[in-house]
Amino acid sequence: MPIIKSAKKRVRTAKKAAVRNSKTKRALKGALRLFARKADPGAASKAQSAVDTAVKKGVMHKNKAARLKKRMAAKAKAAGVKPAATKKTATKPAAKKAAPKAAAKKAPAKKAVAKKAATKKK
Repeated sequence: MPIIKSAKKRVRTAKKAAVRNSKTKRALKGALRLFARKADPGAASKAQSAVDTAVKKGVMHKNKAARLKKRMAAKAKAAGVKPAATKKTATKPAAKKAAPKAAAKKAPAKKAVAKKAATKKK
């Protein structure tokens, strides 16, 4: 058991991270097994989502995730499964359309104020 206060905190933090990582790994393994058993669009999307989550949380390297996803896509294609359609949000294009309208309305330009000559006091 560590004696130093910061080392004690690292032990506590490491325990929390280990629990979080084990939950992510368990979800990943379950999703991959489900996809291996039955290759349908729902299982494929859940497996890809689990892989992406593992990468995001630092449990899996991004290159390994890319390799897994590539293999899953190949298996799905061989099984004749098309991936489920993803919904795209329309918030970004709407924001782009609103910006030009706001830029079109410009405030009238201010006129330059003439400077007065400074007079010296004697």
